[in-house]
Amino acid sequence: MFNSTLIYTIFYILVATCFVYPPNEFVSAGFTVQCLFSSWLGSETENFIQYHIRRTVATILSHSFLGLGYLLGVCCINHNDRLSVWMGSPAWNMFVVVSLLLPVSAGILVMSWWKDRWKFHPIARTLSAFCSQNNPPSWVLVAAEINIEFRRIDKFCVETNPVVRLIATDNWLLKVMPYNIEFARQDDSTLILSSCDNHSVSPSGPGGAQFLNIEVKSFVPNTKSFNIRLNALDFKDLQDKVNRPINVLQNITFHRTLTDRFLDAFKEQVVQNVLHETSQVLSDCLLLTLSHDIVCSKVPELCIGCMAATSNVKLVKLCVSDNSVGDDPCTRCNCRPMWCIDCMAKWFASRQDQAHPETWLGSKCTCPMCRSRFCVLDVCQLRPFNTS
Repeated sequence: MFNSTLIYTIFYILVATCFVYPPNEFVSAGFTVQCLFSSWLGSETENFIQYHIRRTVATILSHSFLGLGYLLGVCCINHNDRLSVWMGSPAWNMFVVVSLLLPVSAGILVMSWWKDRWKFHPIARTLSAFCSQNNPPSWVLVAAEINIEFRRIDKFCVETNPVVRLIATDNWLLKVMPYNIEFARQDDSTLILSSCDNHSVSPSGPGGAQFLNIEVKSFVPNTKSFNIRLNALDFKDLQDKVNRPINVLQNITFHRTLTDRFLDAFKEQVVQNVLHETSQVLSDCLLLTLSHDIVCSKVPELCIGCMAATSNVKLVKLCVSDNSVGDDPCTRCNCRPMWCIDCMAKWFASRQDQAHPETWLGSKCTCPMCRSRFCVLDVCQLRPFNTS
């Protein structure tokens, strides 16, 4: 009997955790508050605020019954000795009391919100703070404005984690959470990118991720500021939607696009490659001079890609490739150094499969001039030229 209770406890904790913090599998199976109570919640698109008022109520009530549900399951397992389920050690007795009081407390709380058509719900009370001072305070008018903007197809909407969403409409920033929604009117707030952090493992796919922490400060009285955590790749979409600049603190650098992330990884690998000697470059240039009647200088040329940086990389076949393995082995490139590392990395990224960025670093590309095939291991930096 003890083993059955232990197995049930582990199983119930896993299911309850996934119900509160649903993974993609639970969302697909419809085992979420939104799916289970969809007939009562209505349509989010038609009435966004009213939908989420009912959703937060359903979430609080559902989560409050999790403890009681566990006790009823234990009673079914220990049907021969049900009295021991309700009476035990002081810690267990405390858990039983809390499990019984939570649904009652949640019901009383919901009833206090329900008075006067949800006027006292936290969402309605927050919207009341945004009412114009010249008109009688009515959160319904502000809710109607948000409902209209949410119906537009050009809104920005992203899930920052399975239970939190960030929505940016024409005039509002909304942070949707399980039990509440944070609001900020764009004209009366400021956005500050305060920090960022890198992770080598990402739940959305291979290759790691970088997350930004943005503080939204609202200047409207009786409203709270809040923080949003956003994937760096979604930053540009948010920046294009909001009508105020996002202030980035000094010494904070982040990847605005997927190409930016690849550029850093490309440079890290090239730095580990063998440096190409300047003397060899001059020797190759001399051969070109004799065979093609061109002028070669010791001074490095400007990159022909950006015409701003100095050309500082040379394609030299260094990787070990077997012609019998694979259809596209690396080949030798005889071009002189004409590209900087940034432009070479951008060229390399542009020639890859954009649907599978996790394969870019291990893939191959062709030289932008002679079309010789190379990989990242074949990109060598030049030693600094000595012009003295």
